[in-house]
Amino acid sequence: MDSIMPLFIVSDLAKSVAFYRDQLGFELRMSVPDEDPFFAIVGRGAVGLMLKHISPDVPPLPNPKRHAWAKWDAFVSTADPESLASECSERGLVLEVEDTEDGLRGCEIADADGYVLFFGHPSVA
Repeated sequence: MDSIMPLFIVSDLAKSVAFYRDQLGFELRMSVPDEDPFFAIVGRGAVGLMLKHISPDVPPLPNPKRHAWAKWDAFVSTADPESLASECSERGLVLEVEDTEDGLRGCEIADADGYVLFFGHPSVA
């Protein structure tokens, strides 16, 4: 296996794509259909996310809305979360790198719909 690509149901596809592109440096890899798209894939390196707007009747349901104590929707492995935090700060996004109770070091961010992504690595061997 090479990678995993979670699917996030989003409320506004254009807003979600803009967040990942402009704030986290992802690229738009595909968007369909050409006219009024409802599905897109964004990515950066080997990391990818599928974003889909279904209808106003099917809202996003990020983990924090279900369980405050299990708030991450995705873990993105990165050896250097400090560099990512520094890069994002140049885009106006403040990320705090810290050690978690789970033995991880990294930073988290909530996207436009409240999905929480953690960027980091195990802090213990």
